[in-house]
Amino acid sequence: MYIESFVNVTSRAWALPILSSLHSGVAGRQAPLLAATGASRTAFAQSMDHLIKLGLLERNPGYGHPLRPEFRLTPRGLEAAAIADKVQRVASKDDQDLLRKSWTLPVLTSLQAPSRFNDIKRNLRTITDRALSQSLKSMETREWVHRRVDETARPPRSIYSAVNTGKLISRVAGPEISFVQH
Repeated sequence: MYIESFVNVTSRAWALPILSSLHSGVAGRQAPLLAATGASRTAFAQSMDHLIKLGLLERNPGYGHPLRPEFRLTPRGLEAAAIADKVQRVASKDDQDLLRKSWTLPVLTSLQAPSRFNDIKRNLRTITDRALSQSLKSMETREWVHRRVDETARPPRSIYSAVNTGKLISRVAGPEISFVQH
C-alpha cells in the first residue's frame, strides 16, 4: 500500500479497528462491528463512510434489509484489512487511544530505521511540523519512540527511533507500506 493511501485510511479514528474486525471475521453489519470496536455510533458511521469513499468497503448487494445493510471488503480493502489486523494484534487494549490518532501509524511506519525530523517529514509529505512534533511527543511519552540528540552534528539534531510497542508496530506495518509510488 502506498503511504498516502495509508495516511488517508488512518485519518479516521475507527477505520483501523473496523478493518481489523472485518478481517478477523466479525460480521459486516453495524451492531456486531460497533460491539467489536467500541466506537460511538456517530464516529463509527463517519469511519464507515470514509472507508466506502476510499473504496475499501462496499455494501453487500446480495444482503436484504435496507435499514440494516451489510458491508464487505473490496479487493483493495482486503489488503488494508490485513495490515490493520497485524497492527491490532501487536497492540494492547491500552494502546488503542494512541493508535486512533491520525499520524501515529504513518509516523511509526516511517521509523523502520532511526530518522531525523526532516526525514520523517519528507516521507509523510502532507504532515505539518506541528502535527509531526505532537505525534512524536505523544509517542515518546508512551515510550513508543526514543529521541536522541546527536551533539556531534552542527547544529545538534534529534534522531528518533521506534522502541517497545512502537517498534513492534513499525516492524509489522513498515514492510507493507511503500514510500515510492508505483
